[in-house]
Amino acid sequence: MDILLDFFISNAMAGGAAGAPQPTAGLADFLPLILLFVIFYFMLIRPQMKRAKEHKALVEGLAKDDEVVTNGGLLGTITDLGENFVVLEVASGTEVKVQRGAIANVLPKGSLKTL
Repeated sequence: MDILLDFFISNAMAGGAAGAPQPTAGLADFLPLILLFVIFYFMLIRPQMKRAKEHKALVEGLAKDDEVVTNGGLLGTITDLGENFVVLEVASGTEVKVQRGAIANVLPKGSLKTL
């Protein structure tokens, strides 16, 4: 047991006896980390920001009588617009109030008649 402890203690003492500080490589040490961040930016962050900007433009451009699809898959025609909510007519005489952010896509005019 003492031999095992002496082994660890001697390593610790040998590590501290180096004397002179080790020179660092500087930028070369951080290059893989910087490269990884750049790859993540172009593969994940930038496309997500682009999609968010497109969705914001879609939500702001909603108009009355647009045919839309919600994130839940509900199809309907916009009958009334509010600041945060829209009213969708999903069937004749059936209206549903939905948040603007829940609108996933605007369909071409006449799409609901063909379904």
